[in-house]
Amino acid sequence: METFQSVYAHANVPHSNEKVTGKNVCVLCVKMTFDKILIANRGEIACRVIKTCKKMGIQTVAVHSDVDSSAVHVKMADEAVCVGPAPTSKSYLNMDAIMDAIRSTGAQAVHPGYGFLSENKEFAKRLAAEGVTFIGPDTHAIQAMGDKIESKLIAKAAKVNTIPGFDGVVKTAEEAVKIAQDIGYPVMIKASAGGGGKGMRIAWNNEETREGFRFSSQEAASSFGDDRLLIEKYIDNPRHIEIQVLADKHGNALWLNERECSIQRRNQKVVEEAPSTFLDPSTRRAMGEQAVQLAKAVQYSSAGTVEFLVDSKKNFYFLEMNTRLQVEHPITECITGLDLVEQMIRVAKGYKLHHKQEDIPINGWAIESRVYAEDPYKSFGLPSIGRLSQYQEPVNLCNVRVDSGIQEGSDISIYYDPMISKLVTYGATRAEALSKMEDALDNYVIRGVTHNIPLLREIITHPRFISGDISTNFLPEVYPDGFKGHQLEASTRRELLASAAALHVASQLRSQRILGNQRVSNSPVECSCWELVVKLGKEAHPVTVTRSGNTYTVEVDGERVEVCGQWSLASPLLPLTINNTHRMLQSLSRDASGEIVLQYLGTSFKVRVLSKLAAELNSYMPEKVPEDTTSILRSPMPGTVVAVSVKAGDTVAEGQEICVIEAMKMQNSLTAVRQAKVKSVHCKAGETVGEGDLLVELE
Repeated sequence: METFQSVYAHANVPHSNEKVTGKNVCVLCVKMTFDKILIANRGEIACRVIKTCKKMGIQTVAVHSDVDSSAVHVKMADEAVCVGPAPTSKSYLNMDAIMDAIRSTGAQAVHPGYGFLSENKEFAKRLAAEGVTFIGPDTHAIQAMGDKIESKLIAKAAKVNTIPGFDGVVKTAEEAVKIAQDIGYPVMIKASAGGGGKGMRIAWNNEETREGFRFSSQEAASSFGDDRLLIEKYIDNPRHIEIQVLADKHGNALWLNERECSIQRRNQKVVEEAPSTFLDPSTRRAMGEQAVQLAKAVQYSSAGTVEFLVDSKKNFYFLEMNTRLQVEHPITECITGLDLVEQMIRVAKGYKLHHKQEDIPINGWAIESRVYAEDPYKSFGLPSIGRLSQYQEPVNLCNVRVDSGIQEGSDISIYYDPMISKLVTYGATRAEALSKMEDALDNYVIRGVTHNIPLLREIITHPRFISGDISTNFLPEVYPDGFKGHQLEASTRRELLASAAALHVASQLRSQRILGNQRVSNSPVECSCWELVVKLGKEAHPVTVTRSGNTYTVEVDGERVEVCGQWSLASPLLPLTINNTHRMLQSLSRDASGEIVLQYLGTSFKVRVLSKLAAELNSYMPEKVPEDTTSILRSPMPGTVVAVSVKAGDTVAEGQEICVIEAMKMQNSLTAVRQAKVKSVHCKAGETVGEGDLLVELE
């Protein structure tokens, strides 16, 4: 669980231009908003809303599924109600159960967070019928902006720039092909309802259009209960830049600057920042004014986001409007000093906005990294599940904010989004914010699940990202063969080898002592020089280590490397000074065979440290023969089997679909790597599978 730093402290501006009591409670807010709010969500966003409610003196009600009964948001709230079993359709999307929870607790208002029911007009209507306030826009705005077809027509009428495309509903795959040919390839096929990258496919030819139509409609039906699709022109090398808007029920609306959200994988954001390096003041103003025009056109009230695609010439086109709080809202809070959740609550109660457009600042720079439980080495991030055996957030660092809804011991399951947290850093300049993000990622301890910190750290330290040369194609362009982790240069390889050797020696010296005293030893003289062999991959590096106090001098590859640090081998963090450069390493594991796994520059490296004799004897050990993966298909992720397209005895061609696995509402087609006959099928539709489970065998 995080220690939440004030969003206002980052930007050095007053809280809503109001006086705050010694308890950091807004007197005006407490006086005249709500007594009790139910949060119809889970995880980090539920925790985020609860924090602001506590600051405002408002009681909170959490809802939860049975598997979430011990979740952090449940513990934080004043009251909690179970609304059903783990599947979202039976719990967090169960409107009847949530309405019952509202009645039984006497909640006066509901904050929906994002996802789940946050953009469901039927839910908002049911709340209104019960006299319960929905903390968000009215049903007209939700319906108008939630439907991508209708929202595009409204945007055109409001004189907002729009992307060329087909505005009607696409009914069949062949109709999709004809429309795509008329628009001209490439095209984007996407769900009419919802967002978050679900139900979206890029097609470059007729076959990809047919396939995209099938998968997009299935994902849309699974995620939103609405399989309608639309097709529009896909813009090459676009930037994804969104404008945060805030409007009240009195016709006032503001734009709160932009967020750059171009770093994405599978149309889902990974790293965001505010402001954007690309926009000049005139483009920013034009985008902001058009965003406000659209908000006023639908009589919008609450916080919302208008998303644009921006080309290389700074032409911008309306993409969609999200009628809810965005995942990346903290970076806007950092540079403006506004608490968006508080503003939503005040607007929902009927208050006018306190600010005018000229009051909205851009103070400093903020970066957000989405930390996920996923394997970045598989398609830039396939979900990982497990229990957090060790968890330590970098909240001891200055100007670092961690929005999370988990703690040590929490489970990451297949039922919900695999996000662990939103890691936010703030600085007076972009360079400062990036430097803080680098430190924060190095100090973030996560054990028990695979996570994407290696990818996040590589992104924010990549020369192209640092220079601002980015687009939504950043990841496939920078890593065309997939993400491989940090690639060591000669100097950093020596640093890693020297650190492993020094850690090995420090561990051995500690094992010779108990309570600070030397153990009984057959050797009368303590060793002062160690000759070792450090193996990294298939390479073996002879090293010599000498020690003076807390400094280890390591000779490796003909170079001397000095490693200095206060060694606390019980801590997962290893703050070291290597050749006068500060490095934060993490010791992930060590065993009696000399194998050490170190997280260095964000990536985990497996090294083995042996004595010269042990290394010589080890050369006689047989190597394990790797499994022949051309004859089997294993699940690359935990998930549910949606469809199986083959049976025993079938002949499949290379690239032919064998089955479809759904994980966290995203469908993934698994294909044959060669032409072969199907020997046996070990799965069926509807089954839950784990990562590595055998699905199909080929002859």
